[in-house]
Amino acid sequence: MTRLSRALARTTALAAGLSFALAAGLAFAPAAQAQNAGQKGVSDGVVKIGILNDQSGVYADFGGRGSVEAARMAVEDFGGKVLDVPVQIVDADHQNKPDIASNIARQWYDTDKVDAIMELTTSSVALAVQGLSKEKRKITIVDGAATSDLTGKQCTPYGFHWAYDTHALAVGTGGSLVETGGDTWFFLTADYAFGSALQADVTQYVTQKGGKVVGAVRHPLSAPDFSSFLLQAQGSGAKIIGLANAGLDTANAIKQAAEFGIVQGGQRLAALLFTLSEVHGLGLKAAQGIVLTEGYYWDLDDQARGFAKRFMAKTGKMPNMIQAGTYSSVLHYLKAVKAAGTDDTDAVAAKMRELKVDDFFGRGGTVQANGRMVHDMYLFQVKSPAESKAPWDYYKLLATIPGDKAFLSAKASGCPLTQ
Repeated sequence: MTRLSRALARTTALAAGLSFALAAGLAFAPAAQAQNAGQKGVSDGVVKIGILNDQSGVYADFGGRGSVEAARMAVEDFGGKVLDVPVQIVDADHQNKPDIASNIARQWYDTDKVDAIMELTTSSVALAVQGLSKEKRKITIVDGAATSDLTGKQCTPYGFHWAYDTHALAVGTGGSLVETGGDTWFFLTADYAFGSALQADVTQYVTQKGGKVVGAVRHPLSAPDFSSFLLQAQGSGAKIIGLANAGLDTANAIKQAAEFGIVQGGQRLAALLFTLSEVHGLGLKAAQGIVLTEGYYWDLDDQARGFAKRFMAKTGKMPNMIQAGTYSSVLHYLKAVKAAGTDDTDAVAAKMRELKVDDFFGRGGTVQANGRMVHDMYLFQVKSPAESKAPWDYYKLLATIPGDKAFLSAKASGCPLTQ
């Protein structure tokens, strides 16, 4: 074969190879595109949901093991499976420390293949884990933390906020007290993200209604002694002492306020985040008369009582709004996975926003573009011992706060995704 012949043969072979490669590439392209668009079904053969909260500290009764049990109840009621694969609940104690929570969440995502993390009591923890989840493209649903920044300036495409937030508490408890004459305020504020956000939201609402904040003092989480803080509040002469804290901190502040005779002296205590669990721990004698806002009460109606009866049988306690909200958020997530036909995060997040929330907690709730679940909130007053007719009969309903009044709209929230 001449040199020219050999060159022509190589050229022909190269052309044939290119033609084959092009044909193969065109044949493969639709399959590759379909794969990139997201496969149906569950990728790992199991859907894992992590409940990450305080199980041993100041908020252990606030959500704690009760929230874990509520999550398991939601899975059981859904049938234990979604898209023909089992649903598994895992849980851990974050000890109210953002670094510990972030380490647990990272291990859950990278090693244990957890699909979503929920509950997330403590605002600093919730913000940290929600930020990590954005990086990992994983869904978080916050039930236990309060800061409205979660669906405001720090919102993410995969972050949802369920049971309540600082804005709803400001509208409920703050609004009711200002409107009944409590127009001067002094705050005892937990010194981290939640306390700052709650004080800021209540301050805004109080001043809009014509009230005035005359002072504030910050205290550490799990403060052993509130004496010096309460003396400052008492000396301020404010009509309302706003407790911008939660859990055992609120209960201990109320107990010590009684020792100083603060309420007997004419000032009122506003427990800005107080739930049935803390009322039960404190007792009606100490808690009577306190006005508070929750998103759920076990004795509201037959639906609420039905869940509460089953929860009581499993835990020995009645649920509060954090535990009821955890049930609701787990159930809604599973409905979204089923509706999407996949556990792909983007598809599930889209369905979570699309589907109505239809359970004893949400009652026709809607999920906004910023991830905020909008539902009615309730203003309660704690009964006196004489008014209570049975165990756990603690609240009388003062008002129902419509969801569109309790929560900011997506546009007004400050969420960059909705501007």
